[in-house]
Order: sequence, then structure tokens, then C-alpha cells
Amino acid sequence: MRIITTIGGMNEVLTRLREDGKTIGFVPTMGCFHEGHLSLMRKAREGCDIVIASIYVNPAQFGKGEDLDSYPRDLKRDSEMADRAGVDFIFAPSDQEMYPQPHLSYVNVEKITRGLCGKSRPTHFQGVATICTKLFNIIRPHKTYFGQKDYQQSLVIRQIIKDLNLDIQLVVCPIARGRDGIAMSSRNKYLDSDERKSAPVLHRSLLFGKKLIEEGEKNPEDIKEKIKEMICEHNGKIDYVEIVDPETLEKVKEIGERTLIAIAVFFGKTRLIDNILV
Repeated sequence: MRIITTIGGMNEVLTRLREDGKTIGFVPTMGCFHEGHLSLMRKAREGCDIVIASIYVNPAQFGKGEDLDSYPRDLKRDSEMADRAGVDFIFAPSDQEMYPQPHLSYVNVEKITRGLCGKSRPTHFQGVATICTKLFNIIRPHKTYFGQKDYQQSLVIRQIIKDLNLDIQLVVCPIARGRDGIAMSSRNKYLDSDERKSAPVLHRSLLFGKKLIEEGEKNPEDIKEKIKEMICEHNGKIDYVEIVDPETLEKVKEIGERTLIAIAVFFGKTRLIDNILV
């Protein structure tokens, strides 16, 4: 496995791969790998000749007061894990490489970015859309792999691919969870021992909401209140609990055939997200 840090170096490699007719799978990440990342890499390994993962902590998707400076970084550890997962190349550029100054162009996706995480993190998805578009233009993959945990993000990527006529297949993979149900996240490392014991309530509350729906509950407000009560009993501070249409992310007035329950909750200073499709 090779680590490449420049766009020029990446282009040189990719030119040869395309001339050889190789199918390229791409997993964009911010590093600090866990089983969720590795599952995407293994999925890409199954479906592509060449697997490329990027590691770049993108400053454009962090808001004021968020954890940009403290976000965990360990390229040596990540590269060893990626190698074992079957990755062929890691693209690990610098800020100067990705955002040469002056950088004046950004990608903005409307409507689906306004609610859920976009409401409390208003600049986040512009940063995500911009960096992913840049990475897609650099790597030019045939397939790109994202996890369902970041459900809203996956819809943003789907919209970019459609609207900007990118010849890329989006593959969304299931949420990777620990034995206690907690969704794998790099930010789980921030949790202290008490917070870590409380955090699995997120998945339990989602399963509880799913059960209520399957038993015939049609009122989303009643379901949301019961989920909130369950989370608050375990010291979670709620950012949002929403029940939305899984395609538009618009709030639903009555439970239909397909529904997304999405939550964001603080345990201490750590904000975690999770969701379930019903």
C-alpha cells in the first residue's frame, strides 16, 4: 500500500490505472479508523480492482467552536489498518494542497441540508459537499462508499452525483455497531467511562421507536416524545429527534410506509448521531 500526499502524485498513479482498465473504488474519510471505515474498505475491495481511501480532516465542514483542532489524527495507525483491510492507496493531502489560497469556490446543496444536522451545523454540509466534489474530481472513482450512520450526508452525496452529472456509483453500507449497539464513530473516543455506558441508549431508543411504529403508532410526535424521555433518562442532552421522509428529509405528519428516525444527542461535550429506517 502507498501513501500519496499530492494531487499530482495521485493523478500520475490514476492515469496508469485507467489505462490498464482498472475499476476504482473510493472511500473518503477523516481518518481515526474504526470498524465502520474498515467495513466500507472491505466492501470496496469486494467490488473493485483498486481501492483508494482518503484521509483528510476537512476544516470547511467544522463550525466555530467545534473539534477541528482536537479531532484525532494518527496516519501511521490508520495506514496499517487500511492495509489490512485491502486498501491499495491512501490519499492524505495537506490543507495547502486541498485549499490553495485564495479559495473562493464552494458547493452548496439546497433543501435536504436545512434540517437535522444542517440546522445546528449550518455550514457543515457546504464543507462536506465541497470537499467530496474536489475529491471526486481528483480520484475520479467508478464507485464511492459511504455509511448509513451519516444518512443525511449520503443523500447530499447522491444529490451531488446526480446534479453535477458525475459518473460515479454511490454505495451506501449498513451502520457498523459495537456489541452494545452503539454506532461506530471516531468521536466515541471522546466519551468518558460514564458517558460510554450511557451512549448505547441511542440505538435502544431507535429500536423502541421502530417497535412503536410496527405496533401501529401513527403519530410521530408521540413517538418522538417517548424516545426523548428514554434518552434523557440516561443523561443525554438532545440536539434533535426527528421522524422524516427518507428521501426528502421533510418531517412527516403521519407515519407512512417508509420512515427515517434520526437523532443527535450530546453526552457531555460529545455529539453523536444515529438513525434507523423503518
